[in-house]
Amino acid sequence: MADILTVNGGSPLVGDLEVRGAKNLVSKAMVAALLAEGPCRLRNVPEISDVKIVSGLLELHGVKIDSTDRDGELLLDPTNVEQAHVADIDAHAGSSRVPVLLCGPLLHRLGEAFIPDLGGCRIGERPINYHLDVLRQFGADVQKRPEGLRLTAPDGLKGTRIQLPYPSVGATEQVLLTAVRAQGVTELRNAAVEPEILDLIAVLQKMGAIISVETDRVIKIEGVDRLGGYDHRAIPDRIEAGSWACAALATRGDVYVRGAQQLAMMPFLNVFRKIGGDFDVDDEGIRFWHAGGTLNSLVLETDVHPGFMTDWQQPLVVALTQTTGLSIVHETVYENRLGFTEALGEMGAVVQLYRECLGGSPCRFGRANFRHSAVISGPTPLRGAEITVPDLRGGFSYLIAALAAEGQSKVHGIELIYRGYERFSEKLDALGADYQVG
Repeated sequence: MADILTVNGGSPLVGDLEVRGAKNLVSKAMVAALLAEGPCRLRNVPEISDVKIVSGLLELHGVKIDSTDRDGELLLDPTNVEQAHVADIDAHAGSSRVPVLLCGPLLHRLGEAFIPDLGGCRIGERPINYHLDVLRQFGADVQKRPEGLRLTAPDGLKGTRIQLPYPSVGATEQVLLTAVRAQGVTELRNAAVEPEILDLIAVLQKMGAIISVETDRVIKIEGVDRLGGYDHRAIPDRIEAGSWACAALATRGDVYVRGAQQLAMMPFLNVFRKIGGDFDVDDEGIRFWHAGGTLNSLVLETDVHPGFMTDWQQPLVVALTQTTGLSIVHETVYENRLGFTEALGEMGAVVQLYRECLGGSPCRFGRANFRHSAVISGPTPLRGAEITVPDLRGGFSYLIAALAAEGQSKVHGIELIYRGYERFSEKLDALGADYQVG
């Protein structure tokens, strides 16, 4: 695929598009198929490169995947799960952090698992120590080797009590995918409770798991001896929906996002309205538009669900460059997520980064010397520039900036955007964007 997008910006985006299943659920539901003793059917699957990467990893482990002539549907047959070659796993893992989530299911199915060095977006440290600590508590033995980590479970995996130091989505997924077939009861405290987590729980329950979500971020899992297949329709991608909403606001446009759902997007919708955007919810999706006049600055802090999610922050910052006054954004989840604003400065935005916590929410970075708070002064006209995509969400944010800017922009490295945004060039066509690929 072409690596460069040339954008002639300055015109409103107007039209409608569709978002399908959430990237952050679909890949985990695919991994869950490793636990099944029967075929699995996953629907509403987006055509994104992350799905292809996870498909490749599962096929390396013997899972048969059929998507022929089934747009948005995967059939997964895990009957003959087997250990993959180390070199093959390593070749696939460079583009994804999913291999660490295969460990629990593979330990149950094969008695061992291997983790190579992990890739993913460079938005923060994102250590896997949470995952390894969790697996050790279940009884896994972790051995460091030159090519990566080898995990075994000599005495099988057993239920345990786990208290996460932070409500990590990845660590919560690890617990769920491991505990469902561990012997005994697992109690997880300080769990992540994002909509994608609850949808993964729904998948596992369909397979035969016994999971209860209790108050105060407590999840209890009673291990079972076997799990069957599932038939599941993935929840829509609230990150992509919010990204297109920010594009509508930044370009003074009007975009109908078919598939967007109000409940999962309530924190975003509140912020969108405070800024001065407007929206209308119906049974099929949500229409987002610039209501006219000036946009309002605001103070915003990212947080784990039910707070304002970190993945909405980067596209929103582009829209905040068009608000009147000073906006403050305090990023509390990923320490390097505001690094993308440097290129916005080259396009005319006025963004100042600070090491201090400019907000009252609990933050892990206040004394760690990371520039994780931003002050955005606006409105500032954006002008075309030559920019390079830094990560998935930052990349789409650059695309929004290019669409809002006067003049021509060249956006390099757009292959990263394909990791989480399905057919985004076709959607740009549907919204009347002026661009060329290549």
